[in-house]
Amino acid sequence: MAAYEIRKKVRTADQVTVINETAFFQFVPSNPWILVGWRDRKDILIDLTKPMKKRHIGLVVGKAIKVEPEEKQVRLENGEVVAYDYLVIATGPELAFDAIEGFGPANGLTQSVCHVDHAVTANKAFETFCANPGPVVVGAVQGASCFGPAYETAMIIETELRKRKIRDKVPITFVTPEPYIGHLGLDGVGDTKGMLESEMRDRHIKWITNARITKIESGHMHVEELNEDGSIKKIHDLPMSYSMMLPAFRGVEAIRDIKGLVNAKGFVIIDKHQQNPTYPDIFGIGVCIAIPPMGETPVPVGVPKTGFMIESMVTATADNLAAILAGKAPTNEATWNAICLADFGDGGVAFIAQPQIPPRNVNWSAEGGWVHLAKVGFEKYFLRKVRTGHSETFYENAALGVLKTHKLKD
Repeated sequence: MAAYEIRKKVRTADQVTVINETAFFQFVPSNPWILVGWRDRKDILIDLTKPMKKRHIGLVVGKAIKVEPEEKQVRLENGEVVAYDYLVIATGPELAFDAIEGFGPANGLTQSVCHVDHAVTANKAFETFCANPGPVVVGAVQGASCFGPAYETAMIIETELRKRKIRDKVPITFVTPEPYIGHLGLDGVGDTKGMLESEMRDRHIKWITNARITKIESGHMHVEELNEDGSIKKIHDLPMSYSMMLPAFRGVEAIRDIKGLVNAKGFVIIDKHQQNPTYPDIFGIGVCIAIPPMGETPVPVGVPKTGFMIESMVTATADNLAAILAGKAPTNEATWNAICLADFGDGGVAFIAQPQIPPRNVNWSAEGGWVHLAKVGFEKYFLRKVRTGHSETFYENAALGVLKTHKLKD
C-alpha cells in the first residue's frame, strides 16, 4: 500500500522500489480461516510482479539483512546492495518464538496464524487433532501486542468444531496476558470487555487473564496467573492437544541494533510525521514502529498496530515524502484511528476507536452476524486493491466519510 500511494504522490521522475522477501503479498487477516480449512493458501496470495510493473514500481525480491543508514543503502542476503535517497521501513516484526521453551510452529508445540505458511501447518495439525480431539488452548503470550487474531482463532475453532459435531469433546481455554478479556492492548474499546466475555460464556470457553507462560511441553502448557501486584495468584498445568498462541514481537534483525534508529526492542523510533529523528530520510510505518505500552500491567502487554491505523501512517508518509521532494517541510500527521472487524465464524465484534490510543473522541463497539459478512467482503476488496495497484478507492473514501473517519489530522 505504501508503494502504491507513494508512487501516486511523488514526481513522475522519482523512482520507487520495493524490497520484499517474496514475490507475493499475503492477506494475513485470513490466516485463521486457513487454520480451519475455510481458505486455501492460494486464496489469499497475490503475485506482485504484474501490479508493481503496471504502477511503474521496481520490485526487488530478496531478504534485507542490513540497513546501513550512514551509507544510505540496504544490503540483501544475496550480496546485492540497494541504494536509496529515502527509505520507508514497513517490515512488520520478527516473531519471538524463542522466548519460551516449547513455543512456536517450527521448533515448538504450538501453532501460529502470523504467516500464511504457519497457517497451512496449523491446518494440517488441526485435521490430525479433529481425528482424535482433546483440550484446546488459544491465546497470546506475555509481551504480545496483537490480540484480535487470538480471539478470532478461538471463536473460529469453536464454530468449526460445532460444525463437525465434536465440540462436546473439546474443552477450550483462552490464555492471555491482558489484565481483562477485551483489553486488546488498548484498555478496551467501547464495551469489548462485556461483549467478549459474554461471547466466551455463550461458547463455554474458559479464560485465564494476567497469564505468563513459563513452559510448553507435549500435552501440557504451564501458566502462571498473576495478581495485580505481580505476585503469583495460581499456577495452571493446562492439558493441551492443540494450541495456537500468538508471540511477542521485536524488530527485525536488519535494523535491530542501529543506534538512534530503533529502541531497545528493535522497533523504529518515529516523530509525528513518521520520520526518524536521527535519520530524517528514513520513515517507519506499521507494526515495526515503536509505541509505548498503555500503562503498567501485571504481565507485559503491547499496543497493537491495526490495519486502518497503519493505512493512516501510509498516507501521512506518502504526503510528507511528496512535500519534501517539492522542497517543503513535512506537515501531515496520521490520525492513528482504528476500524476493526473481528470475525468469529458465525458472528463477530466490530469497533471504531478515534484515535486508537485513549483518550478518544469516538469509542464505539458492536457485535452481530453482519461482522462475519463484512470481514469476508473486506478480504475480497483488499485483495482486489493489491491486485490492481490501488491504495484507496472512491468507494472506500465515501464509506470513511460516512463514518467520519479520516487518515490525516486536520
